Amino acid sequence: MAARDEAALAELYRRYGPYLAALARRMLGTSGDVQGCVQDTFVRAWEAAGRFDPARASAKTWLVTISHRLALNRLRGRRPNPLPLEDWDAPTPARDPVDKAWLDTAVGALEPDERELIELAFYQGHSHGELAELTGRPLGSIKSKLRAALQKLRYRLEGGAADEGGDRNRNRDEAGGGEA
Repeated sequence: MAARDEAALAELYRRYGPYLAALARRMLGTSGDVQGCVQDTFVRAWEAAGRFDPARASAKTWLVTISHRLALNRLRGRRPNPLPLEDWDAPTPARDPVDKAWLDTAVGALEPDERELIELAFYQGHSHGELAELTGRPLGSIKSKLRAALQKLRYRLEGGAADEGGDRNRNRDEAGGGEA
């Protein structure tokens, strides 16, 4: 894609578009916001393709990071918009059941306190400081617990079992092979 290859962009969209849409849908809810976020993600990726470094992250991780940041910006920029009374019972568009089940299973496999932090931080857009205030826990504990939860999620979404991922990382760290 760095060489402005439209076929490469199309392939990335084919592979990761549904995944990014599921993430944005989970965070933003409305289909217009979701589609706009996914489109903006690929526009930003196209514009920054020359700066992508596969040694630092996979294409999927890079795209998810862009999409997550764009969704957070959209969340933070929203003003409360109450629904008119006639829209309260309006049907909502159906979500892709496969994407929803996949993400719900991965998040559901986390411990309850880890799941709470993921929900608050990534789906509701709260900062680490806000998480500490909301949960009454020290900031350092929030950061450590959130990092552990993200490692478990990553392992789970890459095809491993949630508990094994946490144990694998902990055992590697204890053996001196973890990240510094």
